[in-house]
Amino acid sequence: MKSIYIVVSQTGTILSRIIKFLKKREYNHVSIGMDRRLRYMFSYGRLNPYNTFIGGFVHESPYHGTFKRFKNTKAIVYEVKVTDEVYRDMVSYLCEMKRHPEIYRYNYMGLYLGAINVHYQPENHFYCSEFVRHMLVRYGLAERSEFKDIVEPSDFMDVIPEKKIVFQGLLSDYRTKYEASIRKA
Repeated sequence: MKSIYIVVSQTGTILSRIIKFLKKREYNHVSIGMDRRLRYMFSYGRLNPYNTFIGGFVHESPYHGTFKRFKNTKAIVYEVKVTDEVYRDMVSYLCEMKRHPEIYRYNYMGLYLGAINVHYQPENHFYCSEFVRHMLVRYGLAERSEFKDIVEPSDFMDVIPEKKIVFQGLLSDYRTKYEASIRKA
């Protein structure tokens, strides 16, 4: 068995504060981590930490990019057990998404329309929570019917079956807490 990690976060960026205000939700971003140290975390978000308006498939980490820039990012990290085969297939698919940014694109219109409760998702276009939902459903870790059409990061706190909270707090503190847990084991 392997583990993946669902990271639900609130960076405090202007866009995330607007979404927080409009949706009245504490957390406004979600990512999938493929290792316990979260060095290989993926989502759909800003390609450049300083530019809100250019988004796409991103490799994220608490140690670089947007999360490094916004040191007060709050997060909950959930661990989900998967089979070795599912893990390998997920990694392969993530590599395909990274190799083909012309196919897998950011769903700008879906994000904006979602703010007024209108669902819009062209094929292979995602914002963060659509991406994580897509991955969980594609690999049989959740049912599509468990999610609303306009999926939000906070939905993952309720929907994911058999998850375990492994961290809650400032994402910038994750490395210290992770390394302390390794020393105890």
